[in-house]
Amino acid sequence: MRQHVNPLSNHFKVLEPIPPLDHLFKNPHLPLHIDIGCASGNLLFELANQNQNWNYLGIEIREKLVLNAQLKLKYSDLENLSFFYGNADYAIKESVDKFPNSLVNSVSFNFPDPWFKKKHHKRRVLQPELLDRVSKIMTNDALLFIKSDVNQLFEYMNSVILGSCIFEKYNNGSENTHNPQNIKTERELYAISKNLSIYNQIYRKKFNN
Repeated sequence: MRQHVNPLSNHFKVLEPIPPLDHLFKNPHLPLHIDIGCASGNLLFELANQNQNWNYLGIEIREKLVLNAQLKLKYSDLENLSFFYGNADYAIKESVDKFPNSLVNSVSFNFPDPWFKKKHHKRRVLQPELLDRVSKIMTNDALLFIKSDVNQLFEYMNSVILGSCIFEKYNNGSENTHNPQNIKTERELYAISKNLSIYNQIYRKKFNN
């Protein structure tokens, strides 16, 4: 069951911005993957363990999940993983200067809240404004990953991404160990157990965008 949190609440406008990367990682110069809506962070724990030559940042709007992930991280040996609580749009808007665009090599949106009602579509995490901000901190040729068990939401995200003219569909590189689509999230395991379809796509940022 999804836990709804209104991302447009004024509460999220007064939270602290994402700290500089050298405050988050032992080696802030490694390639960076950002998972927007990371939930419990289990996906990132697996990726960080498998890829010590990458840094991973999870952004999540549900505070309890972030606190639990941070506690788990405290008792691990990982130095290439960090979690941030807040609205991704506000957080990235306030932190663009802290993310050199030579480091952000990939970004993922895994099973975001579909917000089915049309009047709530503005609450969906992937909006044109956020996509534009995210693209500005991504290196040319960086990859964008989306995954959902709701076809309506998947088609919406696909439309927003292709409509931006910043990204193009990309069908290679699925075997790379740092590809987040190679690991199943908790939501994906749940969807599979209910025989739900999984929709996913990889995109590549075009040059000169």
